[in-house]
Amino acid sequence: MTLASSSKPSANRKPTSYESLMAGVAAGAIEGAITYPTEFVKTRAQFSADAGGKRGVMSILTDTIKTRGISGLYSGSGAMIAGNGLKAGVRFLTYDSIKELLRDSNGKMTPGRTVLAGLAAGVVEATIAVTPSETIKTKLIQDASSLQPQYTNMVNGTIGICRTEGVMGIYRGLWPTIMKQGANSAVRFTSYAWIQGLMINFTQPPSGKLSSTMTFGAGAMAGLITVYTTMPLDNIKTRMQSTGASLKYRNSLDCLTKIIREEGVQRLWGGTTPRLARLMMSGGIVFAVYERLIGVMTSL
Repeated sequence: MTLASSSKPSANRKPTSYESLMAGVAAGAIEGAITYPTEFVKTRAQFSADAGGKRGVMSILTDTIKTRGISGLYSGSGAMIAGNGLKAGVRFLTYDSIKELLRDSNGKMTPGRTVLAGLAAGVVEATIAVTPSETIKTKLIQDASSLQPQYTNMVNGTIGICRTEGVMGIYRGLWPTIMKQGANSAVRFTSYAWIQGLMINFTQPPSGKLSSTMTFGAGAMAGLITVYTTMPLDNIKTRMQSTGASLKYRNSLDCLTKIIREEGVQRLWGGTTPRLARLMMSGGIVFAVYERLIGVMTSL
């Protein structure tokens, strides 16, 4: 199965909902484990900007390794990897299911329908998986950078957050996360389908499908487009999920206004470099692993 509407018919059957879910979970977990250090540095860069420090990526990277070792770059990684697997599974399951409902009478997907399917996938994954895992990850990274960390791992951190803030404490920043993930998925799936279609039309592969290398490239380019389009939403989401955010910001709009007024519009793109590195890698890894696993499953 490919996501582009311009791909040639395949002899393989369409994936079941279970296969879409399992392939997505595996792809997301693998991607999360590989790219987590870039997410750690990006989040720390956003926190340093919030504190007025505006530290650079290399400064954060070297200081973390010097004081905590390589393992310090994986603070909060458990929540990220688990959440990444779940959100990717939900994302692909939702996207594939809605896409089948939205196809026209010829089985094609228009760009508008692709955007709608991606948007719906983002909203569902944000509600079910992304907000809790991102909130826990954000708080664990923030805690790890303090002089006296309170939490030692994901389980300990989750229990501590729920104990001090209630269960809704892990749902901080739900609305900005929904906005961010909805935009992320809409942009990523649409740009990936468009780039994939261009590559297929240009290379004319006999099977009608791209190789794993070409799929990685299409996913990476889709990741680049996604980063620059949605970075402001990511910054607002991170600020709203940080410890003490409820005291500093009334809502997402208030957060946006204060960032622009106090730090300038350019701060909305703070942390772009590590997020760009991560999403280009993640886009390539997730789509390449997902397409390969689906190909194996549907050929059995």
